[in-house]
Amino acid sequence: MSTQDAVSELRRHLGEVFRKLALQKESKVEEGHLTPDHVHMLLAIPPRYAMSQVVGFIKGKSAIHMARVYGERKRNFVGQHFWARGFFVNTVGATRTRSAPISAIKRRKIRGSSN
Repeated sequence: MSTQDAVSELRRHLGEVFRKLALQKESKVEEGHLTPDHVHMLLAIPPRYAMSQVVGFIKGKSAIHMARVYGERKRNFVGQHFWARGFFVNTVGATRTRSAPISAIKRRKIRGSSN
């Protein structure tokens, strides 16, 4: 399997993991793109949840999943990090169109498809 095939497989796998985790918080991944060093996601989060709660949940649970599946770890180890500490959040509401962030993510997919 080539490196490009491995990255494509990882993208598909993590996309599914992110979608399942978002559903656990009654949220939905509307659009996303995974690059070797960062992730772009447009999430639909109901108002009853804080954005930081949902993003923190997805980051935490996906890191545990990655350690168990790809790191063959049966338990968590202190001092290892899959995600960076922070994240950027911007809201899209009635006054802002949802197409702008979706377009930006799709442009990154096209530019980053050779990664």
